[in-house]
Amino acid sequence: MPTIFVPKEILHEETRVAASPETVKRLVKTGFQLLVERGAGLESFFSDEEYTEAGASICNDVADGYAKADVILKVQPPRENTLLERHEADMAKEGALWLGFLWPRTERALVDRLAARKVSAFAMDMIPRISRAQSMDALSSQSNIAGYKAVLIAADHLPKMFPLMMTAAGTVKPAKVVIMGAGVAGLQAIATAKRLGAVVEVSDIRPAVKEQVESLGGKFIEVEGAESGEGKGGYAREVSADFLKRQQETIARHVTAADVVITTALVPGKKAPILVTAEMVQAMRPGSVIVDLAVEQGGNCELAEPGKVVVKHGVKIVGHLNVPGRVPYESSQLYARNILFVLQHLYGKKGTELKLDFEDEITRGSIITHDGKLVHEIFAPAKPAEPAKESTPAAKTDAAKADAPKVAADEKAADAPKAEAEKKDEPAKAVDAPKTEDAAKVEAPKAAEAAKVEEATKEAPKTEEKAEAAKEDKAAEKSSEAPAAEASAAKEDAAETKEASASQETAPAAKKED
Repeated sequence: MPTIFVPKEILHEETRVAASPETVKRLVKTGFQLLVERGAGLESFFSDEEYTEAGASICNDVADGYAKADVILKVQPPRENTLLERHEADMAKEGALWLGFLWPRTERALVDRLAARKVSAFAMDMIPRISRAQSMDALSSQSNIAGYKAVLIAADHLPKMFPLMMTAAGTVKPAKVVIMGAGVAGLQAIATAKRLGAVVEVSDIRPAVKEQVESLGGKFIEVEGAESGEGKGGYAREVSADFLKRQQETIARHVTAADVVITTALVPGKKAPILVTAEMVQAMRPGSVIVDLAVEQGGNCELAEPGKVVVKHGVKIVGHLNVPGRVPYESSQLYARNILFVLQHLYGKKGTELKLDFEDEITRGSIITHDGKLVHEIFAPAKPAEPAKESTPAAKTDAAKADAPKVAADEKAADAPKAEAEKKDEPAKAVDAPKTEDAAKVEAPKAAEAAKVEEATKEAPKTEEKAEAAKEDKAAEKSSEAPAAEASAAKEDAAETKEASASQETAPAAKKED
């Protein structure tokens, strides 16, 4: 029976917990043994008694809980426990499974520490955004809450109301809200701001989200010459400096007229892009509010300060850390369910045996360390470029032989238009046939003459004279059989045919000009 340990989060102001009484009950029913550190859920309003009733045991000795645990459930990455003077990662037993946010792209030292303990580390922030993994997607569940709370924070700090109001004393205009980034947090912010009655405008580097924005009642801000900023797994990717500059120029006009700006733009593993410059802040109306949800990754607002609320040029800039933690009850419930679904994926809904299938996209995309190694693709060494091979005479000969069929095919393809043009000229030759009644009697013999003339025109100019002589002989034979009038007509026809043969060389050119 695997033992799961749920420690209390030690990061300052972290109010969430990785398991709720609801998920504990379901895990115990599956066959797990649960140890919950005393007071682990108090900040999320889950009492120790609730955990006990759900089937968990309350643990007073943190080090002992880590030592016994086959599985460790946490929210924040492991860090130094100042009370015990030990790092949380070092307290985990070898071979344990660690589930929590790890941010491996920026926390390499921490990842190496987990690998040294031979811990199988499952990063909740690396779960791929695919249909099968939606129930496990902790980033989405927490971002959804952050977007909701950001609007309420802005409304609290704004010295005016959000909705349009028509009163006996006059009309109150609605607040204008600009939201940057239409990911999970941004879309929830749009919906919440619209519910409060604000006019909402939205900017995003992914044109594909325009329909989602408009479906929620927001107005999408178009950037001229937009390039797609959609990356792998639906996440935003880093865009060019030129596009970022054009976006800033377009956004500036909307920001300066806004009452509230909420920024949510993040790029996985990168510093958050600067979208609101100091010049934009200076141009905003006094009393306006900016809520920067990306402040933990550098911030989208140039003047935002992590963990602080500052006033610059009369504009209040909110840089709260861990915004989902400001709604701890629901944040913990949703995160605990994400953890539950991950455990069901790794152990099976009715099993208690760990099965790490690295052929599975979810497992492969989320496991960072295993058996003392860094196993995620982000740590794979870059493949060196293959050196250019020098061409030897023998290699050149082989290459020429290999290219011979291709050259022949190219020549054949080049001759194809010419042959096609010649075929198209054939109907034109028939148009030059005699139009008199007498000529109609000899139409069949003259068709043969035309064929001979066509062959003659393909040869050197000297062969044309022979062709003309042959035509005259033919005409003479016909004249001996026909009446004198017919002989005269045949000569006139021969002269016309001669003119036709001379014009055949210019016929293809005329076709092309047409």
